[in-house]
Amino acid sequence: MPVFGLAALWNRGASPERAAAVVEGLGELLPSAQSMQLVVSVQAEQAGIELKVEAPGYPRAAVERLADEVKRSGGTFVELWRLPKPERDALRNSIFAGGKAYGGEERTAAARALEQHVSALASRPAAPAPSAPPSPAAVPTSEDDPRRVPSAPTGGPQRRGRRFAVRLELEFRTELDFVREHALNISNGGLFVRTAHRPPPDSVVTVDVKLPNGEHLQGEAVVVHVLDDPYSGGVGLAFLSDDVTFSRTLDGYLASLVGGVS
Repeated sequence: MPVFGLAALWNRGASPERAAAVVEGLGELLPSAQSMQLVVSVQAEQAGIELKVEAPGYPRAAVERLADEVKRSGGTFVELWRLPKPERDALRNSIFAGGKAYGGEERTAAARALEQHVSALASRPAAPAPSAPPSPAAVPTSEDDPRRVPSAPTGGPQRRGRRFAVRLELEFRTELDFVREHALNISNGGLFVRTAHRPPPDSVVTVDVKLPNGEHLQGEAVVVHVLDDPYSGGVGLAFLSDDVTFSRTLDGYLASLVGGVS
């Protein structure tokens, strides 16, 4: 069964009681979860919780409710599984490495530990704000200026790294179907498959991608986009695997594409 990584962070401006209530109420907020694992991290300026949720498909509506509750408590919510693996690993190493692990049935204990630390943060004097750096000289911001920082696109999931046009044989399985198709593009976050078989968004499939060097990418992916077009339609899949072998194989293949090796 797939595992989805989520996280929430709270600083001294958050409500300790509401943050604790979010953690203690995870069972009601995520009713389709088959199991949960929690890691509570306490740091000098913040507290956080990493949540690994085992569920048959991505519980989007429930996760959106959870995100709303975290926001109301004064926290920040992160869907870890959506981050490219290097970013996900960096966040885990900087915040949750050395945190205390709790089982899903230990939510009350995790909530109390979180509440105590957020309360302690709120009672401390605020650190002095650093001096503002001098304002940089104004630069042109036209669409054609190479120094222009592009604004983030509105709507839809964030792009997960550079995409490469490919034509890779792959198989994907759902609970009911087995399909052989071709992936038309790939990134470190997922791939697009042109296919007439289009599982619904948030469903989970098992993929087996055959690479040109004979290696295989095998793991689970979630359907994040469905393009209903009779000729060019298909599904966008986001990789879920945190497996070291999967990541090493994918990184090696993408590096070969950057270097011009097919």
